[in-house]
Amino acid sequence: MFHSQYVVNQLVNVDVAVSFSDRVSLTLADWLGLLPTYGAIIAIALAIAFFVASWFNKKFINFRAGVFIVAGVAAFTAVLIAIESIMNIHLIAGARGWGFYTQLFAGAMGGYTFSVLMQSSKKEAFKEV
Repeated sequence: MFHSQYVVNQLVNVDVAVSFSDRVSLTLADWLGLLPTYGAIIAIALAIAFFVASWFNKKFINFRAGVFIVAGVAAFTAVLIAIESIMNIHLIAGARGWGFYTQLFAGAMGGYTFSVLMQSSKKEAFKEV
């Protein structure tokens, strides 16, 4: 979503009129188009980052959400920098300029969501016992 809206805002900055329905359809098209490649790369990076975060979380139990937020940001940072370094271009247009930081914010949201889901699944597991 952040990628799509960054690109749309760049069009608006050069006086292209973009309706709300166009924004929604562009976002959906980007989701479908980017999911197989960018989505898979991000999923692998987050899986690695959350695995490492789980290990850290055993040592820093009181900072569960923070550890996973940092892991999500680190995963997105690593992916975006690696893609740019390998390809020598900004392959993800929405990761240029301030769009880079919105991508990192998406990683932070993913980390926080993962920590909340893991916490609630542990609570459910204890209820069954």
